[in-house]
Amino acid sequence: MAKALLIIDVQVDFCEGGALACNGGAAAATRISNYLVESKSDYDFVIASRDWHTPNHPNQGHFPAAGEEPDFVTTWPLHCIAGEPGAEYHENLRADLIDIHIKKGQGANGYSIFEGSAEDGETFKDLIQRLNITQVDVVGIATDYCVRASSLDSKNAGLEVRVITSLTAGVAPASIEAAIDEMVDAGISVVPAA
Repeated sequence: MAKALLIIDVQVDFCEGGALACNGGAAAATRISNYLVESKSDYDFVIASRDWHTPNHPNQGHFPAAGEEPDFVTTWPLHCIAGEPGAEYHENLRADLIDIHIKKGQGANGYSIFEGSAEDGETFKDLIQRLNITQVDVVGIATDYCVRASSLDSKNAGLEVRVITSLTAGVAPASIEAAIDEMVDAGISVVPAA
């Protein structure tokens, strides 16, 4: 049985100055890096996801149709376009300490890491089965969207899941609180610090 740290979407576009920024994103990236330096040996694998949306494509309705404005509920401003600077890891994140890179949202919404695949095309679900991962700690951006979706999908896949909220950043206080309540109700351990 293996334990993994899942780092969700710590990308330029989700941090201050990005296309879909969360307040505190850059600081969360720094805290995650510091945690990695101190605690990497506690994990068998460090796995990071990135939104990697297909250019010039609606990505399953994730982006608004031409001439329309995003509603910030189901459609969003263009962000994390494959190959563009906004899709890269934020500079405060120690990417050299990541073992496995997952890209998600390729032509799709891509909220959960379970919608992604590794560089060789292996799906995340197949990857965790092959590596016999049974426990995950989840950190990253945004608490109320992709961290939430990835955590709930991890729990639904039968994994033991812990979310470390001091290593996350979210969109808005009300939706962060609702996401935490939902995760706790699903049996996920939500803790302020590791």
